[in-house]
Amino acid sequence: MHWYTSVLKKYVAFEGRARRQEYWMFTLFNIIVSMVIALVDYLIGTGSILGMIYSLAVLLPSLSVTARRLHDTGRSGWWILLTFIPLIGAIILLVFLCQDSQGDNKYGANPKTSQSF
Repeated sequence: MHWYTSVLKKYVAFEGRARRQEYWMFTLFNIIVSMVIALVDYLIGTGSILGMIYSLAVLLPSLSVTARRLHDTGRSGWWILLTFIPLIGAIILLVFLCQDSQGDNKYGANPKTSQSF
């Protein structure tokens, strides 16, 4: 849950870097919450109103964590625009998001070495 709330707190922080764990844990929690909201929508018969509201609420946090994840691999956040290329763009972006962190780069220090738990 920590990963989900930390991304929501930095919802417009497009600068910096995000580790793979931060990105994928946010994505996992986002999918789980979306499924629960879809179930609630179905049970109370509101169509998909709650789902649309939730999707709009997490749009900026999702974009910001994706941009920071791309920064961690040494790429600009503008690579998110690849999603507009049908199928191929999403596959290329997925490969970028799965890659390991680069060492220190122009977007900041390597978060693997600078983060303490």
